[in-house]
Amino acid sequence: MLHFDSDYMEGAHPAIIERLAATNLDQTSGYGTDEVCERARQRIREACACPEAAVYFLVGGTQANAAVADQILRPWEGIVSATTGHITAHEAGAVEACGRKTLPLPQHDGKLDAAEVRAYCEAYWADENREHIVAPGAVYISHPTEYGTVYSLVELEALSQVCRDFGMRLFMDGARLGYGLAAVGADVALPDIARLCDAFYIGGTKVGALCGEAVVFTKPGLDDHFFTLMKKRGALLAKGRFLGLQFDVLFEEEDGGLRYENAGRHAVALAQRLAEGFRAKGYDLHLDSPTNQQFVVLDDDAKARLAEHASFGFWELAPDGRTVVRFATSWATRPEAVDELLALL
Repeated sequence: MLHFDSDYMEGAHPAIIERLAATNLDQTSGYGTDEVCERARQRIREACACPEAAVYFLVGGTQANAAVADQILRPWEGIVSATTGHITAHEAGAVEACGRKTLPLPQHDGKLDAAEVRAYCEAYWADENREHIVAPGAVYISHPTEYGTVYSLVELEALSQVCRDFGMRLFMDGARLGYGLAAVGADVALPDIARLCDAFYIGGTKVGALCGEAVVFTKPGLDDHFFTLMKKRGALLAKGRFLGLQFDVLFEEEDGGLRYENAGRHAVALAQRLAEGFRAKGYDLHLDSPTNQQFVVLDDDAKARLAEHASFGFWELAPDGRTVVRFATSWATRPEAVDELLALL
């Protein structure tokens, strides 16, 4: 059976496993206060060209999203998200469970439109009854989005400007950030994200780590007491060095680039081969994804035949009754597995 369900089916990058084994009996302080975590933080600051950044290591994406939303929003504020945004659609109300409301807006291939966010904010501030309404206090975006698309630099700058104009914070969910940085035609790099976002996180779970996400606050003071809030939200790992170690390894130089970036490039290259193969054999793609996620439209017969030999993820029902399914590659996908899948079509 070939597996293309998601990009976190494997364990961890071999370099991480080797480092974990080599340092297994080392003794360090807990909760991310050790020298390994500090070295990883410094590597991330350098990669982001943001020496003043505050970096925290959390256990997973849902906890990261909920904890950051809780941190950057005031009690009367909510967070704007695309209807397909992970915090709105796939996190079981984790943000709402923290007492913070998501404010959904229409999605365009998974992305928010800056003009629509601006119009939403203008409508709120023009409403004479706004004291009865949850205020937009932040904007949440996924990069890549839940549809494998990415924001251009122009789009990201426009969203950042809307946030500045209305005193909001911009928060980027980077669960798959490694694949976004490596996307075909991508013009957004880590320093751009650090410059334009108030907070974002670098996903490890889906990009080579056993688990863990690195949350980055780029504005001084925005992380006040975040350590305490992490613990309150169940996102603080006692053996914190095991999270920091993984990012220390992922942000090392390897073959002319960061290991994290190389992992993303590997997955994206194979995903593009997969997309080309589907097109060549007459299959419809739901949209043009430049990242490691590819969305294919299948009728029931084709879906059943493929499912006998390969696993993939259900995404949504298409208007014509067919099914949109997702094939995801990862840092560990074998080129031979892509060849085998294409041979089945």
